[in-house]
Amino acid sequence: MKFSWLIILLAPLGLMAQDTTRVIPDTTKIVQIHEVVVSSTRTNSRIEDLPMKVEVLGPEEMQEESGIKPANVAGILGDLSVIHIQNTSAISGNNAIRMQGMDGKYTQLLRDGLPLYEGLSGNFGVLAIPPLDLKQIEIIKGSVSTLYGGGAIAGMINFISRTPGNKPTLDVLINRSTLKENNANIFYSQKFKRTGLTFFGGVTHQNATDVNKDGFSDVPQLRQYLVHPKFFWYLDPSTTFTAAYQGTFEQRTGGGAFYTEKNNSNRNSLDLQLAHKAFTIKSNASLYHLLHTEGNFLLQGRQLNTYTEASYKWHGAVFGMNNTSEAYTRNNDSSRIRNYTYNTVGFFAQHGINITKQLMVEGGLRADHHNVYGWFLLPRLAMVYKPITDLSIRLSAGTGYKTAAIFTTQTQLLGYKTLAPMPDGLKAERSKGLNFDANYHTTIGELDLILNQAFYYSYVKHPILPVLTSDNLYELQTQAAPMRSVGTDTYVRMSLDDVELYLGYNHTIAKTDNTYVPFAPQDKFAATLAYEIADKWRMGVESSWNGHQYLYNNVKAPNYWFWAAMVSRQIGGHVTLVLNGENLFDVRQGKHTPLYTGSESDPSFVALWGPVDGRQINVSVKWNL
Repeated sequence: MKFSWLIILLAPLGLMAQDTTRVIPDTTKIVQIHEVVVSSTRTNSRIEDLPMKVEVLGPEEMQEESGIKPANVAGILGDLSVIHIQNTSAISGNNAIRMQGMDGKYTQLLRDGLPLYEGLSGNFGVLAIPPLDLKQIEIIKGSVSTLYGGGAIAGMINFISRTPGNKPTLDVLINRSTLKENNANIFYSQKFKRTGLTFFGGVTHQNATDVNKDGFSDVPQLRQYLVHPKFFWYLDPSTTFTAAYQGTFEQRTGGGAFYTEKNNSNRNSLDLQLAHKAFTIKSNASLYHLLHTEGNFLLQGRQLNTYTEASYKWHGAVFGMNNTSEAYTRNNDSSRIRNYTYNTVGFFAQHGINITKQLMVEGGLRADHHNVYGWFLLPRLAMVYKPITDLSIRLSAGTGYKTAAIFTTQTQLLGYKTLAPMPDGLKAERSKGLNFDANYHTTIGELDLILNQAFYYSYVKHPILPVLTSDNLYELQTQAAPMRSVGTDTYVRMSLDDVELYLGYNHTIAKTDNTYVPFAPQDKFAATLAYEIADKWRMGVESSWNGHQYLYNNVKAPNYWFWAAMVSRQIGGHVTLVLNGENLFDVRQGKHTPLYTGSESDPSFVALWGPVDGRQINVSVKWNL
């Protein structure tokens, strides 16, 4: 049985994507079956040679997850330890990514190595990336700001698109869930003599549902349309030019009879890349437009992001420079948000040295100049030590920064209606981070065993938080006390014949002064039991527990369990049927407390610490031609 099958199962056995952690184990054993190459570290190295811990969700995981959560990647990212998918609004269905107990603004999101989700565009529909369109997802936990810029303080996630193979590919998928969600996705790829093409098209239609019968929708009405063509031109064996367009068009509507919220957004992006041997140039321009209403309040803005980079690899070293810009324009709305233009020029270098056969050390340095906040110098150091074949020990330390931003998970949770203009004179946040992990893999007879233990620590100086003023507005203010996040991640995985068992536990404490960082569960436990009949059946049961989560001002939220189960059947090698059940015991926040206060025409919605959409069953059919 393929080792990667358990990883595949961890995705469809999803509990609620916004509330559960389903841990994807270390990928060391995958490498022994097929080589995994990581591009996010800029060296295109094999995963087992990297001095920092990287987790990769590969093509098989993407294919399997496409039948479970066809519309987005929230479910499969929630599988990972130390990642928490937070629901930011029951009305709109938007969510954010938290890593290592830290707010979503400290995690950098990339698409094919390009930062497409900054500012306004990173707060709405950011996870609307269908797994069927992806080759793999690469996750680096901890500070990697030296590689891609200051924002990667808690970690970085890179979504890698599929590329044409030697044979033409056509995948067609349809899905239907009990929460009135309908999906239809198609992916096509073909490689010709000197050119290649991939095309993805997807449609999601979901009707609003009031699960707890309080007069307000817990699942929004969603109309989502995605298109992603990509062209490849192979100029010679060592030179490739690619051009891609990505378009995402969404209409989200929720609320009740007397109050409505709407998010209408258009995301258009153009990517160009030229790779010649060790030299690479890539550029992106992304235009995002949002019309957001909360009752009578209107937020309407347009944001243009650009990114250009040139890099060169030489004998294990990487040198490069990049330019990043972000320009926001307000369009006669009701908000107090001002127009802004930011530009950052960066220079970076990275080099790895094999000290001995067992020890490899890698160092990096980045210098950034921001047009408002000036210069930042970001050093990084990492190492991997293999005292014996079965044991790998990794240690990395890095620095980062985050300039003041008006569009964050924090301000989105509070609502832009009560957000004051960003004041002048805010200091940039500066960070230091340390990550350690040890991975041991051995066999005892027919039993395959993996033990993994990780520790991490992050320190953020001058954190910026929204503070309620005397005008009943929330203003971003620099805090005197630093924010600290410290935690451990432990798992054991055992496989015997066609049965695999996974047990994982994560513990994180994140605080600013004496206040716990809200919406970051301190304790998570996950267990998965999986069974496979090769090329026919896959099935499994999973449970997870989220505990000791705090809301604002150290108010503690209830702990909760999740249970899930799935079964899939492959027919004739070309058709796959999936029956998946999430949140089988219907755990919901609305069972504990009301989800809003005030009147039906002027409601005030409470912060979400748990699921609101309840039990869900979905059935999908995928044809692979």
